[in-house]
Amino acid sequence: MSALRPLFSTLIFLLLLTGGAYPLLTTALGQWWFPYQANGSLIRDEHGVRGSALIGQNFTSEGYFQGRPSATAEMPYNPMASGGSNLAASNPELDKQLQNRVATLRAANPQASRNVPVELVTASASGLDNNLTPAAVAWQIPRVAQARHLTIEQVTQRVAEYTQKPLVSFIGQPVVNIVELNLALDSMNGE
Repeated sequence: MSALRPLFSTLIFLLLLTGGAYPLLTTALGQWWFPYQANGSLIRDEHGVRGSALIGQNFTSEGYFQGRPSATAEMPYNPMASGGSNLAASNPELDKQLQNRVATLRAANPQASRNVPVELVTASASGLDNNLTPAAVAWQIPRVAQARHLTIEQVTQRVAEYTQKPLVSFIGQPVVNIVELNLALDSMNGE
């Protein structure tokens, strides 16, 4: 029994350290240094929480920019069931889904070019993407402007305001947060 005592002492010590002290320390430091991110990057307005800046939402109305398709279970952009469709590129079901998405997007955006941006057709691995490239957003501008009774210039200006550029250009590409952009357009229509 005396030989097992150091093993149990080490087990208890590591359990308290990795299961108690470390999580408490990282939670406290996260709340102190990054409270917005640690609390879910929630977007709030006078009506309460409208969404998260990190998780996309399923916008279906003509007056909203639409993000990437979501393949999460049960409902689109379900954060509790994050994941992709896991369909191989050779799977005929994937081809059928892509053709249906292209046809739907072309029908909803008749003023746009026939070349649908690939990110509007393909789902990501997480199914929770909140950002699109400016090119994919620009492809949808005529539909959104018409539905909201705004000029294309007004919507283009709002898109430019919500385009986030990387700190260093070779590290990433500019993106537009769709949730924040749509909420900004809602406030613009309310003015």
